[in-house]
Amino acid sequence: MSLPQPGIFAEGSQSHFFLEFQLLDGVGDGALHTAVAAAITALQPLDGRQLHVLWAFGSDCWARLSPLRPAGLKAFTAVGEGATQAPASQRSILLWLHGNDPSTQLDAAIAATEQLAAVASLAVEVKGFVYHDSRDLSGFIDGTENPKGEGRQKVALIADGQVGAGGSFVLSQQWQHQLKAFRALPQQEQEKVIGRSKPDSVELDAEHMPSNAHVSRSDVKIDGRPQKLYRRSVPYGGVQQHGLYFLAFSGEIERYDHILASMFGQTEDRIVDRLTEFSRPLSGSYWFAPSAAELSELATH
Repeated sequence: MSLPQPGIFAEGSQSHFFLEFQLLDGVGDGALHTAVAAAITALQPLDGRQLHVLWAFGSDCWARLSPLRPAGLKAFTAVGEGATQAPASQRSILLWLHGNDPSTQLDAAIAATEQLAAVASLAVEVKGFVYHDSRDLSGFIDGTENPKGEGRQKVALIADGQVGAGGSFVLSQQWQHQLKAFRALPQQEQEKVIGRSKPDSVELDAEHMPSNAHVSRSDVKIDGRPQKLYRRSVPYGGVQQHGLYFLAFSGEIERYDHILASMFGQTEDRIVDRLTEFSRPLSGSYWFAPSAAELSELATH
């Protein structure tokens, strides 16, 4: 079995750092390889010891780093129409640092940024955290349906025998909440928006589940097959601006397409996820997180 980057599955981290880099114009392939290798190498002594590290790459960047292209890998494109849209902001390199020591994470983030500075600029920098007992800032428990145990690998990883085996397709979106409007709703109405009870995250029964609830729109089946994801999202922000940095892993990139189409009114019923009335995505990128072996090969190229 091709081994994944361990950072995908390391759970329990209280502090998270998300960095998205954009390649500079005119960068040659040789310079790109050298800088990426140096950045990966710089963080290797810390990975799994003082923090957890995950590297992922946009479609165009990965094509320049490796001749092996996983089936379906592509750039993110906008989903939806008008004000109800998941925008595209495809970047080149994603670095996710997480653990329980924000100081070490900052040091690692600075070191990686310095190594990449000749080829890429830091376009997005988001610091995330665990809120109470792993709740979203809305007060609802996040990731209730996440797979457990070995099921995580089955959902998140590209299967053996395929190009990119042991790697994963990644979706990142930065969502900005309008908490004042959401919290103004009575709890029962909030639960209809989400599709779960607020205290204990029990799914509403069919009789009380609205067709536009978040659970209804994100629980997608294609030909009877559930489109499962392994979510690693965490809240970010402070008093004035806050939300959720959505991060998910999948062995098939098409699962994201199906779920987003359902949420943003692009399916036959044209129903839009009511959650979008209270939270809107500011960004959207697809990434490929190579296996541990492929990442090591990049570092020694």
